[in-house]
Formats: sequence, structure tokens, C-alpha cells
Amino acid sequence: MTSLPTHLPVMLDEALDLLNVGPGGRYLDATVGLGGHAEAILRASAPDGQLLGTDADPDALGLSAERLERFGERVLLRRSWLDASARTATEAGLTPLDGVLCDLGLSSLQLDRPERGFSFQAAGPLDMRLGPADQAQTVTAEEIVNQWSAEDLANLLYDYGEERRSRRIARAIVRSRPIQTTTELAQCVVDAVGIRPGARLHPATRVFQAIRLEVNRELERLAAFLAQARGILRIGGRLVVIAFHSLEDRIVKQFLRDQSSGSQPAFRTLTRRVLRPSADEIERNPRARSARLRAAEAV
Repeated sequence: MTSLPTHLPVMLDEALDLLNVGPGGRYLDATVGLGGHAEAILRASAPDGQLLGTDADPDALGLSAERLERFGERVLLRRSWLDASARTATEAGLTPLDGVLCDLGLSSLQLDRPERGFSFQAAGPLDMRLGPADQAQTVTAEEIVNQWSAEDLANLLYDYGEERRSRRIARAIVRSRPIQTTTELAQCVVDAVGIRPGARLHPATRVFQAIRLEVNRELERLAAFLAQARGILRIGGRLVVIAFHSLEDRIVKQFLRDQSSGSQPAFRTLTRRVLRPSADEIERNPRARSARLRAAEAV
């Protein structure tokens, strides 16, 4: 086995508890990443539980395959975008499922490799694709940064990044073209709005978030995934979603609110309020600080 990247699955205990993992269960990890949650689910569902792990990133799938190799035929891994994971589970013959997990965070594999273009901490190309080029991805970060109009850029940064200074940043990006690397883009943002003393977030954080969401159609895929979740769960099966910013969490919250009300609800909400990581977990893993977990049971 090659050396696997350090990986601390976020809110692991809470996810396992709410999934109600047990022996013989069938589970879908729809964003398997480096396999941390999947490994714990497979251990907790021993000796005969099964898990399908899907992910858009083939590099992540390769590493999760190494991590999960010892579980043999109990684990199945497939490359699949989030909004196609339900169909993948059905085609694999695993439905109805006992539990579905979706962790929407980026992994260290993506954040810590500059060539992926997700981070502004080191110079990399303006990429930000979760998977390699294919028909599912028709826009790139480079195209958005260097070809979109200032108005379209400002709207994107405001809508997907919740960036209040979106117009100022968009005008600065247009003036600075061509922008070729992640660090050039980050510096452009800093030059436009400065860095406030004591600020917790780098001023480019929301800009990178907005562009990444657009490149990978993440919010659209999340909404489609949620709409399909009930169809692959047995009655009593659990859905657990870990979001990392307010846009994702708002979609999940509204979905569960809609689906748990009315005369024929599809879900019963298990988390009356959103769950956040403990102070101890955030100390161990600072990347967990923005995690927000919601869960529901199929009825």
C-alpha cells in the first residue's frame, strides 16, 4: 500500500450514530473521498454489511480503494457524480439501502495539491474540477476568470460566494486579465479589498468557493441528489448530509423541511437543529470548523 494522505473524517461519531449503522446493512457513501467515513461504516457493519462508495474524483477513488481493500467484496467503488449516485446504487443491485451519507467538503487530496487549483495557498492552474475533463463539465475556472463579463462575475460571486464586495472584486479581475494561477487570482482579490486585521477568512475564500461551485455545478447536483434519496432508501433508512457553507446547508434544510411535512411525509427529521463539530474536533481538525450536519429517516 502506498502512503495515504492524512485524513480525518468530519463528525464521524455523529454520522455513524445517525446512520444507525449495524451488521448486514447496505450503505451508500455518495462522496467517498479518501474513504474515512466509509472505513468506519464498514467496520461498524461487520461482518456482512455492504457499502457502495461513489465519487467524481478518480484520484480519490484510487486512494480510497487502497484504504478499503481489506474489506474485499463488502465494498464497491464507482466513479459517479453526486447526482448520479442513486442510479449507480440501483444498477449495483444494493437498493433499498439502510443508509446514505453525503459529505460535501473538499478532501486534503484536493486542497493540498496545488495542481488541482482549489487552494490559493500555493500557485496552481485555474482548474477547480472535481473530476477530469468530460462531458459533464463544460466550463473551467480559467474560462470564468478570464472570459466572463464583470456583471456575470459579480453575480456569481454574490450568489454563490455570498460576497458583499462582489462588484469591486469582479471589476478588479477584469482589469487584471489574463490571470493564470490561483495565487494571481487571490492577490487580485487582496489588492481589490485588502485584508482586515483579525479576519478569520482570507478575502479570496468566497471567490474560490463561488467559482468552484459553478465549475462543478455542485448546488444543482446536491438538489438532484436529495430529490432521489428517498427512492433508494428502505422505510427506516437514514440520510445524513454534512455541508460546509450556508448555501449547501440551506438546500438541505429546506429539502428536509419540505419532505417531513404534509399529510404524506417522505422523511422524519432526526436533527431538530443543525449539528456542529465539537470544540475538541475543531482543535484536532481545523477544517471541520464550518461543518453542519443534518439527518432524517425515511418513512
